[in-house]
Amino acid sequence: MEPKAATRLSKFLSKHLRHAPADIGLTLQAGGWASVPDLLAACAAHGHPLTRDELEDLVEDNDKQRFAFDETGQRLRAQQGHSVAVDLQLASAAPPAVLYHGTAPAALPAIRASGLQKMQRHHVHLTTDEATARRVGQRRGRPVLLAVDAAALHAAGGVFYRSGNGVWLVDSVPPQYVRELPG
Repeated sequence: MEPKAATRLSKFLSKHLRHAPADIGLTLQAGGWASVPDLLAACAAHGHPLTRDELEDLVEDNDKQRFAFDETGQRLRAQQGHSVAVDLQLASAAPPAVLYHGTAPAALPAIRASGLQKMQRHHVHLTTDEATARRVGQRRGRPVLLAVDAAALHAAGGVFYRSGNGVWLVDSVPPQYVRELPG
């Protein structure tokens, strides 16, 4: 699949598996799963036809591993980032000592005052990789890299989850656990 088409389809799937499944006639099952046949039919009905092989390639080649098939290969879901009510059925896990979050400079005053908040999503997204956090922060200009004292937050009762693509999830990060790293 040509890169522009893959990006367009990835964005379409992200939107509808994370935020608006009903807009294309999908109902997410427990765990955020969508039936692959239903998803393919919905894509075709809404101007984004693709074959099962193309869907598999799109999932496999996605640089952020946004999507995952279940163990049977008959269902697909977005790994995280949902704004619709969904329980991803992830088990809590002890995080590494430090995790990172990339953001834009305009967000810093709110983060300094209230910490990292999930906003319209189910969780705050964190990573073990500084470079990944910087790339995320660059989506809105010059990135700001934040370090999260995940070990201390976890010891204080913060509950962390790790999604299938390695993104760490937490409900919020109070400001005392966040520090800005030099640019």
